[in-house]
Amino acid sequence: MKSHFSHKNESLTLDVNPLGEGYQIRFGEKTAEVHFASGADGQLTFYLDGRKVDAHVSSDGKRRWVTFGGHTWLLEKTSGQARGGAAGASSGRLIAPMPGQVRAVNVAEGESVEKGQTLLVLEAMKMEIRIQAPMEGVVARLAVVEGQTVEREELLVEVDEADE
Repeated sequence: MKSHFSHKNESLTLDVNPLGEGYQIRFGEKTAEVHFASGADGQLTFYLDGRKVDAHVSSDGKRRWVTFGGHTWLLEKTSGQARGGAAGASSGRLIAPMPGQVRAVNVAEGESVEKGQTLLVLEAMKMEIRIQAPMEGVVARLAVVEGQTVEREELLVEVDEADE
């Protein structure tokens, strides 16, 4: 799965692929293995090629600040990527960015939602992933229930854009 970002006006493409209990991440000519240990409230612990890394992550949906090793990276999603990592959000179809379990369902079908509102919370690899509305609209279809296990790219929810 390719993720596109910009940092200091430079285009970055990360190619992220599942690898056992972690991921293989390719960035340009470099490849690394990442295994997540824990994550909650913006704190993230992971192993990068076997080396423990403690990081802090915050996001406003399109921009993500990642701080570790004494440096802060401001990453901005490009190419219309969805909030919460859910591909297809420009059409309102929100899908699971990775296998996980639905921990919370915060909306119901027919409910009006605001752009950026957290619709669902997934738990994957000991991380909490908030699936957020990509636009103001109405929940057209809720495809999951709390406690359900989902696979990568499985449909979670569909949001129809609000009429102006």
